[in-house]
Amino acid sequence: MKKEENNQNEIQELDEETLFIVSQTFKALSDPTRLRILHLLFQGEHSVNEIAEKLTLLQSTVSHQLRFLKNLRLVKFRREGTTFYYTHDDEHVLDLLKQSIEHALHH
Repeated sequence: MKKEENNQNEIQELDEETLFIVSQTFKALSDPTRLRILHLLFQGEHSVNEIAEKLTLLQSTVSHQLRFLKNLRLVKFRREGTTFYYTHDDEHVLDLLKQSIEHALHH
């Protein structure tokens, strides 16, 4: 029992890189446009043009937001000719987003 108590009392400090990545992830999820894009991509793969059309956004806006999300490894892409197709790249963030949506819908 004594060993268990010690483990519970030891608080592991987060390193700077982890803190930065976590804060950037929450920053990404705090933007309504990025949330809309992620929600769409969690439903399946889409090209930049498809995302822009389905969400009624400018292609430049979509590209900018996808670059932000890609840098955080929240989305990934594949290239087919001159077209880039995006999909989600992190099941953890998918779970976090689903739980947040469920929380918001739960009255």
